[in-house]
Order: sequence, then structure tokens, then C-alpha cells
Amino acid sequence: MIYELAEIEIIPNSHIDFEKAVAEAAPYFQSAEGCLSFRLDKIAEKDNGYLLVVGWQSVRHHMELFRATDNFQQWRKLASHFFAAPPKVVHTEHVFNAF
Repeated sequence: MIYELAEIEIIPNSHIDFEKAVAEAAPYFQSAEGCLSFRLDKIAEKDNGYLLVVGWQSVRHHMELFRATDNFQQWRKLASHFFAAPPKVVHTEHVFNAF
């Protein structure tokens, strides 16, 4: 499994509406082929910063399959107008847990 980590900066004073939009988008991810988990974290050091963490079977499931679907378009329609800048996206693969 890989994780999509999308750092998202939103426009000021839109936290509640952005969080609602992400919650509303959850079914679009849940029904996506290869999507295994979906969560939103608030970045403690940034007033308007969030980290969207999505578990995928592979990078291909995210970058090729999901992005070519109507689900992706619906996600963008719900959330993108809250973005202050384009999200910064990286993919990670879990290596180990020390404790």
C-alpha cells in the first residue's frame, strides 16, 4: 500500500466549510478502485494548513485510475475552491514501525 499525502493550504476563514466538503467527498474516494483509506489532518503549525492522507493499492490507482474518473472531478468540484494554492502531493510507502 502507498499513501498519498496532499498538503493543502486553504483560504482563511473557510475551515468549517472545507472540512464539510472533504467529509462530503469521502464516498467518492471510498468507492474508487484501489482506495483503502481516507482521512484529513489539520497541520498544527499552519493556521490554514491540512494534510489529506489517502491509502491506495498503488500510485497507479491514484494517479492514473482515480484521476480519470468522475469521482475525482466531483472531489475537485467540492474542495478546490477552498484551495489558496495548488496542493503539494507526494506518495509514500511504509517501511517500518519502531514502536
